[in-house]
This record gives sequence, C-alpha cells and structure tokens, in this order.
Amino acid sequence: MARPLFFEGMVRPMERLKTEVLVVGGGTGGTAAAIQAARRGAQVVLVSEFAWLGGMLTSAGVPVPDGNELRPWQTGLWGAFLSTLYQRQPGGLDHSWVSCFSYEPRVGAQVFADWAEALPNLRWIQGQVPKAVEREGDCLNAVQFEDYRIEAQVIVDGTELGDLLALGDVPYRWGWEAQSQWQEPSAPLQADLDSDLFYQRYPVQSPTWIAMLRDYGEGVEAPLIPAPDFDVDEAFGGAGDRFGSERLLSYGQLPADGTGQPSYMLNWPIQGNDYGYGLERLRGSLAEWQAWAREAIAYSQGFAHYLQREYGRRYGLASDCFPQASAGLGGGAFALHPYYRESRRGIGLATVIEQDLLPQKDGFVAALPHDLAGKMSAIALGNYPNDHHYPEREIKLAPKARRWGGRWTGTPFTIPYGALVPHSVDGLLFCEKNISVSHMANGATRLQPTVLGTGQAVGMAAALCVEQGCQPRNLDVLTLQQALISDPMAPSAVVPLYNLSPEREDWRSLQQFYLEHPERYPYDGEHPDLDLSPGQARECSIEHFKHTSSLCLADENEGYRLSHPDYPQGLPLITLRPEVEAILRDLKTGQSISVVGLLNPAGPWLRATALVLQPE
Repeated sequence: MARPLFFEGMVRPMERLKTEVLVVGGGTGGTAAAIQAARRGAQVVLVSEFAWLGGMLTSAGVPVPDGNELRPWQTGLWGAFLSTLYQRQPGGLDHSWVSCFSYEPRVGAQVFADWAEALPNLRWIQGQVPKAVEREGDCLNAVQFEDYRIEAQVIVDGTELGDLLALGDVPYRWGWEAQSQWQEPSAPLQADLDSDLFYQRYPVQSPTWIAMLRDYGEGVEAPLIPAPDFDVDEAFGGAGDRFGSERLLSYGQLPADGTGQPSYMLNWPIQGNDYGYGLERLRGSLAEWQAWAREAIAYSQGFAHYLQREYGRRYGLASDCFPQASAGLGGGAFALHPYYRESRRGIGLATVIEQDLLPQKDGFVAALPHDLAGKMSAIALGNYPNDHHYPEREIKLAPKARRWGGRWTGTPFTIPYGALVPHSVDGLLFCEKNISVSHMANGATRLQPTVLGTGQAVGMAAALCVEQGCQPRNLDVLTLQQALISDPMAPSAVVPLYNLSPEREDWRSLQQFYLEHPERYPYDGEHPDLDLSPGQARECSIEHFKHTSSLCLADENEGYRLSHPDYPQGLPLITLRPEVEAILRDLKTGQSISVVGLLNPAGPWLRATALVLQPE
C-alpha cells in the first residue's frame, strides 16, 4: 500500500542495490510492469509493502473486477490471469452479478506470486515503502526505503497514491478540473468549482476499505459484529431498498469456501461503505493517513454490523480472508489496504480526457489516439462506462455504453503511451491510477483490467528503454506496440475490435494491420467481413451447463431469454464471445437452439460460450 509521505531518520544501514528496472509498489499496475519487464529480459527489482501482489485485484479486496469482460478485450496479462483463475478457482468464476468473474483473493494473489517467483531476473522485496527519491537534474535515478537504496535506469511508480511523484518533485494533478480546461462535457463549470463546497470536500473519488462477509449457514450464529460509535441507520439505512437484501449480497459474491458457504465482497455503492471524508489526509502525514484509515475500517465494520443486524446472525465477518497486515491496519476480514479509486495524477506527454473515452459519432468505439508526431499511440485498452463515487451526490456523466451480447457493456477506448511518460522528468514511468489523466476520465481508466494492461505496457516500455539505452520519452511507440502484440507469453491488444478474439489465428496480423493503417479503424469497431464461424473459437476447458430450449427475444432492452422451468419469466441469456453474439443478433423469437454456457444464479443468467441453431 502506498502510504502518505513522511521521512524518518535512517537507523539501520541501507543495503545498496543497482538494477535496470525498479518497480515501486506491488499493486495491479506495478505487478504487471515488473512481470512484463522481467519476461522481456530486464533485471528487475519489485518492492512491495505486502506479501500479496496484485493490489486492487487481491490485497485491496476487489476480486470481482469490472471492465474488459468481452472476450476480445481479454488479452495480455489480463487474459492470462483469467485463464489461470479458471484453472485454479474451485467452483469457477460465475458467482456475482456486478461482474462476470469472481474469485477468492488468496487465489489471485497466488497466481501473481507464482508468476513473479518463476522469473530469476526479478527480485521481489517485501515490507518496504518509499521514503525518498534521488534525482540528478531532471532525471530520477534512485529510491530510498527503510532498508534499501536502489538505483535504476528506469523507475516505475506503481504506488497506490502516486507517492514517487511527490517524493521526486514530479508535477502532478489532484482534484477537479473545470470544463474550460479541456471542454470535457461532464466537468463542472469554474464558477461551480469556486462556489460549491462539494468540490472542496471531495477532491478525489471516495476510496473503500473493503470487508468480506460470510454466510455461516442456516441455523448457525456467526460471531457478533460490534456496533460502531455512529448511527448505522443514518449511515446505511436503505442500502438494500433498491435491489433487495439478496441482490445486495450477491452483487459481490465469491465462490463457496471449503465448508460450502459463500463470502461476499462489501463494496456497496448505495448507502454503503465508500468512505470519502477528509480525503486530503491521503496525502498528508502518516498520523493523518492512519486516522483516516481507522475511520474507513470502522465504517466498513459498521456496514457489516448493519447487514448482520438486518439480515441475520448467519452472516458474519470472514476473518480468515486476508493475512494480517504488518502495520496493524487491515487483515482478517478486512483488505490489506484501501481500494483507492484515484490518486495523484502525473502530468504526462499526453493527457487522457473524457472525450478520449467517448464513442465517435454514429459509432461504438473511441477514436485511436495520436502523439504530437502524428503516430498512433495506443498501448492498452479499456471499456468501462465511467463511474464516479462521492458521498453526497451522483455526477452526471456522458454516456459510453451499448447493448452487446444481451447485456450492457462500455464502449472501448485506448490509453496513449504519452500518458505514461512524465512531461518534464526522465527516468520515470507511471503505471497505476497515477497516469496522466483528467479527474473526469479517471472514472473509466482506473478499473482493474485497464490498469493491468497499462502496467504491462509500462513494463515492456521500461525493458525496451534498457535494451535501447534511451529515455522513455525517446522510445519509438511502434516498437512498443509491436512488442506487446508479439509477446510470446501474453500478447496484448492495442487496437480494440469487437469481433477479434485473441485465440484466432489472424489476431496478430489484424492488430498489425491497424498499426500500419490506423486511418482504416472502423467506427463500429468491427473488422469487416471477418469469419465468425464457431470453428474460429476454442472452447473453455471448464465445466459447462448445457441446455436446449425455445428462445424468445425479450423487451425493448434487446435482451434474450430462454424458456426454463426454474425461471418463470425466462432465463436471461448473455455472451461475451463475438461468434455467439453474431448468431444472437439474427435469432427469431421461438427459434430452437442448443446452448453451451455457464449458469450464474446471482445474475441470474446463462453465459453462452457456444450456440447452435436447431433445425426447424
């Protein structure tokens, strides 16, 4: 966890190390950067505070990730992570309704640990946070920790709050930007920023200190969760009114544990446990941060107490979910550190703004970015619809979603390489929520799969800079793009295409085609005349649900439902695969089909992985 900045006198002699790439922070982006740089062949030192790698995906307690869910977006380390989870997670990944994937945090953490420990040129140091940054002129060249001084050719800031930016005197942004700065459609007017105290109270999005609740089973009384010293009815009253108690819990439901009982991620956005109060303390002294942290943990414990009181003593804290945190904050049922939605945001060679996320007119994809030299500069992709969390009000955001495969999904966008490179400092790359992005755009770029992809691109860029003996600002972006799509272990897409799944034999050649011809990138995001026959896709090697029935098209939301005896109104049918979606588009009501898929009772839905029309 990135902590607030403070400096203590060095008592013990520091071990001095020298490496090619230094990654500070073992979160989602930092873990990806370290693994990718080492796989490319660079000598890498990764320094993390905790014994778990993965950040948001593991130690911050969000094993129900959002975004990049469609099969064409499951590339690179994100796709490899999902594939490994399918193999390792007992009970599969289809358990929650906020995401198509959920897993036990310890399973995800072990995946990342195994990847890191398999690399002999990656040294992983645990239990350290940065204390000081050294620089020569405009170039960062070393970071001091309590027990280490580490010098590197390229330093990567993978901290949760962008600590190296402040320690290294690297320019950064914090808080809101007025609409006049970049003409973002959802940004506030300057007059509102000046007069409305809301914007001063909540300079960044609310973090959440996530807790895990467990169902101990019918007739079993879980340990009593202590009542907090605040009014839980005032704080959380009505939390389940909109969706009901069952839906509130299954929102973030995890696979059942060894006893057969499920656990639930408490990251509820409606009268829930987001804690957005006194957020300036996040970049204050250690004592200020600790005060905020204790309040945030108490708030989540209060939410768990409220749910136990409302829904019954069968529900209690899952006290064995996380290892104990060394600092005494977090661990047990509570994540090792907060789920930060926003941090210091570096000022880069390029800045992602809200318009860069929005679909082009009459299309379903954002335009591909270009750098100042006119080169197409996309290096990672995301698709989240944009989402902001504040205690007092909802922010109206420009829409960027569409119906696809029987469900709503965000339209894709890309991250430009310039957003990872500081504008005025050398020797450094950004790889977390600290990339160069506006406050409004951060609501979509901050999601776990996108940060994993950004981190992978940063790791590849760092290794290439070492190979070529150049600074990140001088790296040729085409070289980076080609290295990403050609990586032998986890090739990563840089151009999003709805109908191009990563297992296709022509995947790499079509990615290369749009690198060479970005002007031909289609507005609808579909490569023309692409063969989507079932033979182009491989089956998932997991247990499937098989069902044959008549199909009826649903309501005006363009959904699909199967007739099913257990679902009187029909079982919703969705898909993440383009070859299945192509068939669904042309189905007629009542047509008989054979479906292979995975049943998610929390949805409820059947996620089709294959679909065949039956003869009439």
